[in-house]
Amino acid sequence: MSAALVKELRERTGLGLLECKKALAAAGGDVDKAIEELRKSSGMKAAKKAGRTAADGVVVTRIAEDGSYGVVVEVNSETDFVARDENFLAFVAKVVDAAFAGRQTDVAALMAGDLESDREALVQKIGENIGVRRIELVDADAGVVGAYVHGNNRIAVLVELKGGDQDLAKDVAMHVAAVNPQVVSPEDMPEDVLAKEKEIFTAQAQDSGKPPEIIEKMIGGRIKKFLAENSLVEQAFVKDPDVTVGKLVSGAGAEVSSFVRFEVGEGIEVEKVDFADEVAAQLNG
Repeated sequence: MSAALVKELRERTGLGLLECKKALAAAGGDVDKAIEELRKSSGMKAAKKAGRTAADGVVVTRIAEDGSYGVVVEVNSETDFVARDENFLAFVAKVVDAAFAGRQTDVAALMAGDLESDREALVQKIGENIGVRRIELVDADAGVVGAYVHGNNRIAVLVELKGGDQDLAKDVAMHVAAVNPQVVSPEDMPEDVLAKEKEIFTAQAQDSGKPPEIIEKMIGGRIKKFLAENSLVEQAFVKDPDVTVGKLVSGAGAEVSSFVRFEVGEGIEVEKVDFADEVAAQLNG
């Protein structure tokens, strides 16, 4: 194969020299045919890699200029190294652009068509499993949506305010990223979570040997403290601990309607593999 053909194929696919030479040889020097075959093989490689856990990656946001709505997306890779790769980040940008433009939260629907082809080609090029995991859309209801992304795109937050402005919403989103509240306000805490906490506090209090009426007061106090620590509006604002988030927002004539917080890989179980065992397994075929 001529160097010019190999160079053209490399520039058009981003693949390695040897792989391009093999593809051109199999296609009889036809660049377009070689690209078609490479796309087919990328799909097969993507299928083979799909079983590998992708628990790294990035989370990104996109907000409408007027703050009327926003999206947050998580795209996973297997390693932090790939999560910083410019080709991976370019793919992420395409995904968030498409989700934002179509106000789409269904990953399967979003990936149907060109984006899935792009993903498969990227798997072929990079050699890792890559997947779009989740998308969330937040619509402002008589208010605004603000966003904050923290730490190399590891944590992303959308906050919806009723009233207020995007700067205030961004400040609250920064707080959510740092403190990770469970709910907006105490009354939003799920009953099953409260019941579990009460069960734990009851067991702890009963071990104290105090009278039942004192134990009841102890449990009530601990539940109140738990709700304050885990409810956004009750928490001390990270940029000014002298005020709660609730007071900060109400002071600006606004209130918190909702928030969404994505952290890369949260909830994904990663199988721990001993390196020596992994190498031995590969050597054994």
